[in-house]
Amino acid sequence: MGNELLPVRPLRRDDLPVDTIELARFMIGKYLVHDLPQGRLTGRIVETEAYPVGDSTSHAFVGRRPHNGAMFLSRGHAYVRLTYGLSYMLNMSAEEAEVGAGILFRAIEPLEGLPLMEARRPGVPLRDLARGPGRLTMALGVGQSFNGRDLCTGSGLWIGVIETREAPIGVTTRIGLSREMHRRLRFFEPGSTFVSGPRRLLPMPHGGA
Repeated sequence: MGNELLPVRPLRRDDLPVDTIELARFMIGKYLVHDLPQGRLTGRIVETEAYPVGDSTSHAFVGRRPHNGAMFLSRGHAYVRLTYGLSYMLNMSAEEAEVGAGILFRAIEPLEGLPLMEARRPGVPLRDLARGPGRLTMALGVGQSFNGRDLCTGSGLWIGVIETREAPIGVTTRIGLSREMHRRLRFFEPGSTFVSGPRRLLPMPHGGA
């Protein structure tokens, strides 16, 4: 492909489903892009989790607070949180403004800007560059300063799409929770080696949330 960039079209807010679960499903096969002075970082989204309204595991469950305000913005805004003092997690707000819900980006397949990603995660195989939410943010260079950013602008850190045929989407239970573990709110690209978590948790794409 040379220096030609992938033909990723920015997603606008009106393109995004309002419902949190549908949004998490919709984002599989879409793209996360981070434009930097050094070049563009692009990855296809292969795994998400939904944290809908009323979910007791959601950071929005306690109501709007200074630390979770980005979850109450209209759908398509970044909510970045630090987990266990170690890793940043990139989420995106869902629903209408002031509702409080979101989806978690769990994994991407790195496609563009691989040298820049590898510089942030030296010695790591391609498969593991962004396989898992903490690895994803490290590879893309996303930290707390991105909290509240509008991901529908087509600049900086943004979400996009390439017009292709619709692919199958798998669904299973979420990972690493102590409550509401039974809910089928984790979506993934079947067959992708870039999806995180144990292989046994990745059934073929038949089922629903």
